[in-house]
Amino acid sequence: MPESAGILLFRRTKSYTEFFLVHPGGPYFTKRNEGWWTVPKGEIDKGEEPLACAIREFKEETGFKIKGDFIPLKSITQKAGKVVHCWAVEFDIDAEKIVSNKFKIEWPPNSGSTKSFPEIDKAGWFDLEQAKILINERQVDFLDELSEITSTTR
Repeated sequence: MPESAGILLFRRTKSYTEFFLVHPGGPYFTKRNEGWWTVPKGEIDKGEEPLACAIREFKEETGFKIKGDFIPLKSITQKAGKVVHCWAVEFDIDAEKIVSNKFKIEWPPNSGSTKSFPEIDKAGWFDLEQAKILINERQVDFLDELSEITSTTR
């Protein structure tokens, strides 16, 4: 089973922590919102270090190169069995200015036409309550773990 690696970006405001999430692009996700957002992530290439993959995927999916002190979070297993490794880092970016890589698929299905879509069509900063509603249910553990870490390091 392939493994993925991702980054959970966070920033602290005066009163709470915000989490950066992305929404998958493409025609299958246009009407899907709650439970479909995710941390920017992607498949680990053979021989690639998971953290290097997470940083690469973040850049590919958002256009932003991030840096900082990466905090390892506990890996999760998604419904289909894929393991996702994740790191958190405190870093601020403008969610309105993401530029995602693109992918091609036959669209509409069985039409013989190929269309290009952004891998990520939107991104945003959310407080914990909003993030828990939007994020893939298996990734809520990332939010909970990071919330616990940030509340003890204030």
